[in-house]
Amino acid sequence: MSAMNRKLIQNLAETLCKQVKHFDKTEAECLIRQFNGLLGEQAERRAAHGLDRVRFRNILHNTFGMTDDVMMDRVFRVFDKDNDTYVSVKEWVEGLSVFLRGTLDEKIKFCFDVYDLNGDGYISREEMFQMLKDSLIRQPAEEDPDEGIKDVVDIALKKMDYDHDGKVSYPDFEKTVIDENLLLEAFGNCLPDAKRIWSFEQHAFQEPHKH
Repeated sequence: MSAMNRKLIQNLAETLCKQVKHFDKTEAECLIRQFNGLLGEQAERRAAHGLDRVRFRNILHNTFGMTDDVMMDRVFRVFDKDNDTYVSVKEWVEGLSVFLRGTLDEKIKFCFDVYDLNGDGYISREEMFQMLKDSLIRQPAEEDPDEGIKDVVDIALKKMDYDHDGKVSYPDFEKTVIDENLLLEAFGNCLPDAKRIWSFEQHAFQEPHKH
């Protein structure tokens, strides 16, 4: 797939930086160039659509240090707003805007969407159990490790379920995190830490080489 020409990249960057809060035009151009480079590592047939799930998960793992399969899959789905199983250049820039530089409100919405596994607008007891089952370290001596996870789920529901309907709605989650910011990633790491963000931005926002 041939790379976008410079003028096309500039025009696209100009459009995207008007739609996205946290990147200026130069940064948007850098992210578009980076996206094109990543596409070049995919088979041509797939690259025509955007970044596929496998390539995107590799980026989450290798660049941002994510290891949890459920979380990586969910982050992909949140980036892929049109659900076509590919992340387009627009979805890439929009997603990274929140992923790297989002406000607390934007990050609350992002994490809630990641944790709402079936997209019904709630984080259910079963969803909490599924996410925590993969992320909690089990003790070898535990007779029934699932019991320990169920206890954590009960504690989480007691803390977050303000309207006592047995599940966590977006207003429940938002109020909980605003009161206690550390609970933003309560059900699994789905955002990069400051060191990974700095490293990514240093690499992505370098001046392009002049030809």
